[in-house]
Amino acid sequence: MTVLMEQALVLNRSWTAITTTSVRQALVLAYREVARIICPDTYQVYDFEDWAELGGGEAERVIRTPFLTLRVPEIIVLNRYNGFPRRGAAFSRRNIYRRDAFTCQYCGARPGSELLSIDHVVPRSRGGRSTWENCVLACLECNKRKANRDLGQSGLVLARPPRQPSWSGALEVSVGSRKASWEKFISDRYWNIELEE
Repeated sequence: MTVLMEQALVLNRSWTAITTTSVRQALVLAYREVARIICPDTYQVYDFEDWAELGGGEAERVIRTPFLTLRVPEIIVLNRYNGFPRRGAAFSRRNIYRRDAFTCQYCGARPGSELLSIDHVVPRSRGGRSTWENCVLACLECNKRKANRDLGQSGLVLARPPRQPSWSGALEVSVGSRKASWEKFISDRYWNIELEE
């Protein structure tokens, strides 16, 4: 991965973390005066021109162009936007596993992700759709038992009705991709987020 494709943290005008973007896009936003770059050592704010004047300095990681040497921005703050994106969690395999806590929704077993599958409560062959409200995790044994039948025919009972998660996908940063400079902005949010049971 090139340095330009690495992630930079995006803060709203109130300095609340709202998302991440590529280093390339962070520089574009700063150049267009939509955002300013935050120095992770001092938390001083720079517009693009001032950031360019800093040059590489003693920074280990820089971006070199024919005319400039720029430190890699790790955090930017938006100049005008002060809201929070209202994006729900993406309907994905990862998020279904997260919502259902890697647990079979029929028998409560936690056999590990390799022994779980996604089951359609109302089978697709009977008009069931792939939605939050119709997909649940099932262990291989329960999924085989249910097969192409509805709940009444299979004798299985859901532990709880499937719903779209209440958490937002706006800022989901894996622990491995977080930078130390981001800790002041996302560590509390990351650890204190309410998880589904």
